[in-house]
Amino acid sequence: MAEEWDKPEEGTYVRDAQARAALKERERKEGSSGKHRRISEAPVVADVVAEVEHLRSLRRRRIVRRAITLCFVIVSALLQAYAIQVFVQPAGLLSSGFTGLAILIDRITSLFGFSFPTFVGMVVLNIPVAIVCWKSISKRFVIFSMIQVFLASFFLSQMRFEPMLNEPVLLVVFGGFIYGLSIAIALRGGASTAGTDFISLMVSNKTGKSIWGLVFAGNCVVLLIFGSLFGWTAAAYSIIFQFISTKTIEMFYHRYDRMTLQITTTKPDDILEAYHDAFKHGSSCYEMIGGYSRKTFWRIETVVSSYEVGEIVALVRAHDDRAVINVFRTESFYGRFYRGPVD
Repeated sequence: MAEEWDKPEEGTYVRDAQARAALKERERKEGSSGKHRRISEAPVVADVVAEVEHLRSLRRRRIVRRAITLCFVIVSALLQAYAIQVFVQPAGLLSSGFTGLAILIDRITSLFGFSFPTFVGMVVLNIPVAIVCWKSISKRFVIFSMIQVFLASFFLSQMRFEPMLNEPVLLVVFGGFIYGLSIAIALRGGASTAGTDFISLMVSNKTGKSIWGLVFAGNCVVLLIFGSLFGWTAAAYSIIFQFISTKTIEMFYHRYDRMTLQITTTKPDDILEAYHDAFKHGSSCYEMIGGYSRKTFWRIETVVSSYEVGEIVALVRAHDDRAVINVFRTESFYGRFYRGPVD
């Protein structure tokens, strides 16, 4: 007769009486001594020196991250100013967001004999939004995003880039790509080009809902005004320009993609404790047997945001350099999912 399986309360499956007895004895000894019952039998050793060094390393990494963000912001601002002068203005295009609104105001005021420059509009439009969103989203994110806006405005007013192309289609295609790349660089560095990014993050943090549909509707209204005043051909080219820039951002920025990690290890306790201290995602852990070695392993599964994968892999490898990690994209996810603030 086939051997039956028993299932204890903690969900661990055992095959024979000896294993069941060992499990009960282990549970009796552990009792309520800790918040979580340890999975493996490896002892826990507290190393104060290592912990202090770890904290110092985190501080150094934070400073390095800030420096990298600043570099990304500078490159993004320079590239955005370049795209506006070389592609957007010669082709009479309209970009999306607050920068597009600043360009539209500049074009409208020029009809009445005076100018409200684009670089001034970029700053004036973004400052009130930054003040409103200051307490609702990451202050570091707001600061670096506004640095990007001020630098882009400065480069736009002080630097002169000569157009290289005369064909409208080429201006739209290459301009859309470079403009989208400038935004993606800022996002990859942990900042943004401000404007609608601030508003959408604030609403998302407060309500848990996305307003990108409303942002898209706002861009459509701006395009309708632009088309009615300056011609529908320019508006149509602007739509293509914005589509290409959006696709470029999607190509280089994957923060909101979800990834599944499968971690096979012999040190599940160390990894789980470190993982849940550093990240706020849930996980599952179950015991398994290696098909070749017949040794006992544990499989940890978790779903995370794509930008967290590199740090999690490094964390796992630091606690178990022999761990096997399988990473693959999660196409659909149903249930509660923690999405950390931009930092």
